[in-house]
Amino acid sequence: MNYTFAQYQESADYIRSQIGGFAPKVAMILGSGLGYMGDIVENPIAVPYQNIPHFKVSTAPGHKGQLVFGTLEGQKVAVMQGRMHHYEGYSYEEVSYAVRVLRLLGCDTLIVTNAAGCVNLDWKAGDLMLIADHIKFFMESPLRGENLPEFGVRFPDASHLYTPALREMARQTARELGIELREGVYMYFPGPQYETPAEVRAARVLGADAAGMSTAPEVITAGHCGMRVLGFTLLSNMGAGILDQPLSEQEVLDAAAACRDKFSRLVLACLKKID
Repeated sequence: MNYTFAQYQESADYIRSQIGGFAPKVAMILGSGLGYMGDIVENPIAVPYQNIPHFKVSTAPGHKGQLVFGTLEGQKVAVMQGRMHHYEGYSYEEVSYAVRVLRLLGCDTLIVTNAAGCVNLDWKAGDLMLIADHIKFFMESPLRGENLPEFGVRFPDASHLYTPALREMARQTARELGIELREGVYMYFPGPQYETPAEVRAARVLGADAAGMSTAPEVITAGHCGMRVLGFTLLSNMGAGILDQPLSEQEVLDAAAACRDKFSRLVLACLKKID
């Protein structure tokens, strides 16, 4: 389906009725095992996805499925604890629906996080990666269909979806904290099956450093809306075929728990610096 601008407005109006005059500036989409960041929001107001008109429900393991509004590091934030995925049966328009609603609520910056398989043979599981760019070949764009000019142009530029100034800020912040921060390319795969060893090899040839099942649709939509974007990937496991062992979702959740302190310190320090 193609959502109308009126439907996006209806969703935004409902949320406003729940949060009063609160106006978020930074939206945060937290991926598998990383939703705990929403639990430390100050003066939180939680709005379940299921209560918001036209929203879909997140069904992936480790995703709470709610928006949390409040303050983090002095910033007014809207935190998505859980995201929607194409593999759950949703269209790309449905997957990225919330981004446009958050833009209507006043968010001009988006921080995205995800857990993904490591494709780069020189890196290791447990590393954090700053997303410099992404590759998305599969299926249609979240912008497919009638363009809504209220959000952006018909043919938006995608040269700098991950805002260069925010990436430089993240690099500097990581140095200040003494955190090793990789920087590379995230390649989107639709899932829900993990990538095959041959697909991981192909991703590496194409220039990818990580492979995962989210993020790209939301970032494309954010770029269309004129939002600045900062993205981080937790390299939760080595990609299929690199190690002689099967992949599992428990491995992803365990890696996220192990990196909780490092990830929190980096994201919160970056959040504090956003102007």
